[in-house]
Parts: sequence; C-alpha cells; structure tokens
Amino acid sequence: MTPNRHNSSAQQKSSDNDVVLDAVRDCVLAVGVRRTTMTDVARRAGVSRMTLYRRWPDVRSLVGDLMTREWIAVATGAMPESRPEVGMRPPLIDGLVAGVEAFRAHPLFQKIVDVDPELLLPYVLDRRGASQEALLELLAGALREGHADGSVRVAPAERQARTVLLVLQSFALSLRTMTDEDDAELTSAAFLGELRTVLERTLTP
Repeated sequence: MTPNRHNSSAQQKSSDNDVVLDAVRDCVLAVGVRRTTMTDVARRAGVSRMTLYRRWPDVRSLVGDLMTREWIAVATGAMPESRPEVGMRPPLIDGLVAGVEAFRAHPLFQKIVDVDPELLLPYVLDRRGASQEALLELLAGALREGHADGSVRVAPAERQARTVLLVLQSFALSLRTMTDEDDAELTSAAFLGELRTVLERTLTP
C-alpha cells in the first residue's frame, strides 16, 4: 500500500509543533511569558529562530497555541467514559467538575496567573480564543447527546454550551478569590461541590 503523503506530512508537522510548544512550556514555567524570548524557545527546541518565525510572529502567538493545546488536553482528559445506562448528563457533569479542578492545578495556568495574568484578560473580556471555541464545540456535542437521550434539559445547544462555559470559566479563573481553606465550608472542594449543584440544576430536565 502506498503511504498517504498528506497524512505523513501532517503528522510530521504536528510532531514538530509539539517539540516547539514543549519548549515554550518549559520556558514559560521557568521564567514566565514576558521573560521568554524566541531565541530561548529556538534553543530549547533545537531549531533556528527563522523556523519559528515562519509559523509564529512572536512569543504571545506561541503561548496562545500552547494554551490551546494544554487546555484541550485537560478538557478531553477529564471526560469520563460515556455510560448509556445513565445518559449523558452524569458523566458530563463529572467531567466538567474534574476539568475545572485539573485546569486550576495545571502548572502552566498557575504560572500565568501568578506572573502574567494580563495574558488571560482578552479571553475573559474581549474575545473567544481557539481553546474556548474548541471547548464550545465539545460541550455542544455532549449537550446534544444529552438532549437526544433525555438526560439534559433541551435548549439551543450553542447558547447552552456558552452558558455552561461562562460558569466554568468563573470557577476556574476566580475561585481562589472566594475560598478560605481554613474554613471547611469555604474550601476549594466545597466550592467544586457547589459547581456540581449548579450544573445539575441547570442541565436537569
């Protein structure tokens, strides 16, 4: 059988991108976004700066692609196996709560929040990023499955997905402003329990 050159080329490009994005991640975790340079990334990735500039104009565009890769990996990794016997809603809610917890614990997210929080502001105040678009697509698909099996309240899937993502973002980005780990009623775990209740109430038919 003749190899599919297009697929091989796409796989190689993806692999090359991962090498570069791994290098960006290491740089950001070490010194933050503002102190990361294209030279640093090229050196860690073992490529020339010109190779980077052919694909990414600057460090922020590199970090944007890195965030998309990492956040989508968190979201897909948190989703449990579907359970047809209970419908889509229970595993979906389990996955969403687990995803928020995993996102908040992610080293890249923690570093950005601690050192370069302004990097997140455009995606909170002005526009949706690629990772948000991908998450909305995943959410809308799961919600439609829930509509079909009767486990999720029927509503326009696009609007419902955006509403759910707004709730998830508020917990993921702002939870530490509300927690008090010394008070058993105000711990992160207690608030994640509240998130589960919010999702149950809004998605139950």
